[in-house]
Amino acid sequence: MNLTVIGVRHHSPACARLVGATIAALQPAYVLIEGPADMNARIGELLLGHDLPVAVFTSYLDERRRHGSWAPFCEYSPEWEALRAGRAAGAELRFIDLPAWHEAFADRDNRYADAELRYAEAVERLCAEFGVDNSDALWDHVVEMGPADGLADRLATYFEGIRGETAAGASDTAREAYMAEWIRAARAGAGDRPVVAVVGGFHQPALLRLASSPPALSPPVPAAAGSSSAVVWPEIPAPPDGATAGSYLVPYSFRRLDAFGGYQSGMPSPEYYQRLWESGPEEAARYLVTAVAARLRKRGQPVSTADLIAARAGAEALARLRGHDCPARVDVLDGLASALVNEALDVPLPWAVRGTVGAGQHPAVLEMTAALSGDRVGRLHPDTPLPPLVHAATADLERHRLDQPGERAVDLTDPDGRTVSRILHRLRILEVPGFRRDAGPATGIDPVPREHWTLSRHEHRLAALIEAGGYGPTLEAATAARITQRVAESAGQLGGLADALFDAALSGVNDLGADVPGLLERGVAAAGDLAELGRVLAVTLALWRHDRLLGTAGSDTLGAVVAAAGRRILWLAEGWHAAGAPADKPRIAAVVAVRDAVLHASSTGVDRTTAIEVAGRIAADRAAPPDLRGAFYGLGRTLLATGAGAPPENDTVRLFPEPEQAVRGAFAAGTAGDWLAGLFGVAREPVLAGDGVLVLLDDLISGMGADDFLVALPALRQAFEYFPPRERETIGDRLLARRGLAGSGRDLLRATVDPRTVAAGMALDETIERRLIRAGLIAVKEPAVRSGPVTATGTGTGETVARDGLGTTGETA
Repeated sequence: MNLTVIGVRHHSPACARLVGATIAALQPAYVLIEGPADMNARIGELLLGHDLPVAVFTSYLDERRRHGSWAPFCEYSPEWEALRAGRAAGAELRFIDLPAWHEAFADRDNRYADAELRYAEAVERLCAEFGVDNSDALWDHVVEMGPADGLADRLATYFEGIRGETAAGASDTAREAYMAEWIRAARAGAGDRPVVAVVGGFHQPALLRLASSPPALSPPVPAAAGSSSAVVWPEIPAPPDGATAGSYLVPYSFRRLDAFGGYQSGMPSPEYYQRLWESGPEEAARYLVTAVAARLRKRGQPVSTADLIAARAGAEALARLRGHDCPARVDVLDGLASALVNEALDVPLPWAVRGTVGAGQHPAVLEMTAALSGDRVGRLHPDTPLPPLVHAATADLERHRLDQPGERAVDLTDPDGRTVSRILHRLRILEVPGFRRDAGPATGIDPVPREHWTLSRHEHRLAALIEAGGYGPTLEAATAARITQRVAESAGQLGGLADALFDAALSGVNDLGADVPGLLERGVAAAGDLAELGRVLAVTLALWRHDRLLGTAGSDTLGAVVAAAGRRILWLAEGWHAAGAPADKPRIAAVVAVRDAVLHASSTGVDRTTAIEVAGRIAADRAAPPDLRGAFYGLGRTLLATGAGAPPENDTVRLFPEPEQAVRGAFAAGTAGDWLAGLFGVAREPVLAGDGVLVLLDDLISGMGADDFLVALPALRQAFEYFPPRERETIGDRLLARRGLAGSGRDLLRATVDPRTVAAGMALDETIERRLIRAGLIAVKEPAVRSGPVTATGTGTGETVARDGLGTTGETA
């Protein structure tokens, strides 16, 4: 059999050595590597001479999904060693896996994720058998710290144990069937010469079996450009019609590669394994102790020579206990923790579990993991092809002198300033590091015409631009695609929708695609937070009406949001039943936003007649919160007074009586202030238009008993807060004039007496009056008889009995 299939763990130095030695010994005709087959014509780009780590980044975009995937390589990656050793041996190199955009990778951000994580039960069984904490410690014990002799057999046994008899999932099955086609094709073309395939160990058992089975029929494709082979290789899948996919090399970093930082492949501590690859385990252990001590001392943490001696002694003792010839990674870490951490820990040590480093770790432990991670950052060779976005963005930065670090002030009233602002915002939205806005407009309606930015060089800027290139060839196109994606992902999440729309305004992106208005309408229609809807409507309406600065006035996209949010608020408000709920300013603000949308944006589709009809039903609904009843009464009165679209005359009178009649009907000690807050928030003009409402309120409040006054006072205060200071002063002037008192209404705004003292005085007056009546010293006052539509209320010594809501007559008992 001329086939050797080497099963590896991705980013394993021991596996990389095995791959290099096997290829050097066999001198194969073909070296086949688990990697994206659509990169075969561009393998030369990988071998240009980059500073590792680097990665192949693949982006995919269609109507259903946007997917990004990475295939990282470092010097000790078995796949990279296969490329290096294969080229040195003169072998033809081929990637043999499905492209990263394929559905088989739809749930994976990293091609080289550990397969054994999908079969945790087998891993747990092996960990228990060997007495280790997790698969990383198990791997070090069995592979990295084991002897080189017999490594291939140990790996085969390990991966057989992981795979077992368990059936692979649909994704792995599709990938293995495709890789087997490449292996069979290479064997057929190699004659008697060897073929070496380097694949994830999980796939090795299946590929050995599939490679010896009869080949499946598949459309042939010619050999890759520059190949002397006559082999007929399997067809490389093409993206579906209408989809865009592309792959580019990106610089990578050890921080991104580290499993402690969330890297999906699972091999932690890349700097440690780099040292293990370069110098062996003893030197890697010495480096780790020295690096941790240096980091702690740099941060002012005391680390004595005695501490280091204790750490090394502890690591060596643990290594002997665990059967290692020299300290392994976990041995050194445990020795350091024992020597440097003197207090009890609330969370497990990160190398005792798998995954990212969580909160609550000891500072020394954090420095240990950081030292193991390292700070190496890859660099691409200057001849590496880059996506169009990188060139377009670089040109924009240079043209506007944004490529140098420093602070930049931007004047949004100047056309050149707006251009610079849009470039910077597009970079921010695409998450390109090095561009931070420190000040500027926050909602789109702020009168802030200037922005302040801090520009800095960042090691990951090029990688971020390459990855953002999957969205489009220019900053504007890429930003539009990214915002459209955010809109689609924010269905029902109004904050996300509002932020996406505001970012579109800041970045000057007006064309988000024909389907975005529909996405926005569906997103708003799924929202259930009345207050948040009101905020979105208010900001969007302001941008639609006034924003000449950012260029969003009259935008069709914003108009769709205005119409949808207005309809949704009316629908939600009509179903809101909480008769005893206190006034809520954001809820009232939502009604104000509807009022403004009807008055100023009817062309977007906000219907005046519908708003009046809904307002009438809510105003008369005794189960609705008082503030909503008052707010929608004010909305109906305002809309009737400012345009056409009223219901028939008799319905108008019934639903929206004159303000004096409505106030009298709604005035109850427990709810009067809440109802008035709604009214004043939406339409405070009736109080200022004449003396009718103000006189009535003066009489009603003056006639309240002490207890009722204290109950109503907080809500009444909140209601009158809707009047600005000058209007409150006008109200005070009228109240003083009505009593024939001199002075200014301004004095009433600065009362020095606690309201509780006033209430206590009122209670004393009532007590004295009752005693004088009982003594026959004064006559009994007859309670005033009120007529007109009322709700339950108590005033003075009389009690009003409510028979119905607005439009129903009450009688005084």
